[in-house]
Amino acid sequence: MSKETELTKKFYTKDPEKEWKRLDKDPFHRLEFETTMKFLNEYLPKNGSVLDAGGGPGRYSVELAKQGYDMNLLDLVPANMELARKKIKKFGVENRIKEVTEGSITDLSQFSKNSFDAVLCLGGPLSHVHPEKERKKAVSELVRVAKKDSPIFISVIGKFGVLTNFFEWIDEVKETEHYKSVYLKGDDYRWCDEGYSHFFELKELISLFEGKAKVIEQVGLEGLFTPSPAKATEVAHNEPKAWENLKEMHYNLCRHPSVADISLHFMVIAKKK
Repeated sequence: MSKETELTKKFYTKDPEKEWKRLDKDPFHRLEFETTMKFLNEYLPKNGSVLDAGGGPGRYSVELAKQGYDMNLLDLVPANMELARKKIKKFGVENRIKEVTEGSITDLSQFSKNSFDAVLCLGGPLSHVHPEKERKKAVSELVRVAKKDSPIFISVIGKFGVLTNFFEWIDEVKETEHYKSVYLKGDDYRWCDEGYSHFFELKELISLFEGKAKVIEQVGLEGLFTPSPAKATEVAHNEPKAWENLKEMHYNLCRHPSVADISLHFMVIAKKK
């Protein structure tokens, strides 16, 4: 197991409930979930089997199971899987969750080629894979297990979105070599103090699909709200009409490549050739 994988397992084992709550902690963070769901509902088939690869504690699996999809949840971290089973039982969707299994997005050999009507890799699992050849392998595996013409959804942490918040982590900025690694290579070995993350440029993620699947959308999940998360939450709480108009703006502009590239998280949607 690589150093980066060990750091990832350690980070998510520490508090799996944190990842479940992250997507609902405030209006800014809900944008990631709500925007993702908007595009899932637009591009998913009306029914069928879906792989939620790197699905963590299962928030998307549970939500889609409620909508009638047959879900297979795979994650690297046993603590995430344990919490996912509790959430699945709590929300009464056991009949729709076919499997909860341990595994890595870089090796989906337990699943046959052309197994799923859609494949998800949401919330940034690919951002914790190192080095680049392993990221290429992960995308190849995610495409392999999808049926022909099926949608594949991958969201990652965006480099430019992270860098718009550099004043929030000024101690790291003072560490010259570390900070150069972040802004030049996208590699952060002090992610959330103790983890590893690779931050993507949009063109980089799109390039991983070359020869494997056709990219049909790019989406900025927090989009233009990225530089001001606290202000976005404040407006949502205090100015509901303004927030309604700002969210309408967000949904109209989030497909623009420039908006996706500066988003804290962005998603690429592809179809298998």
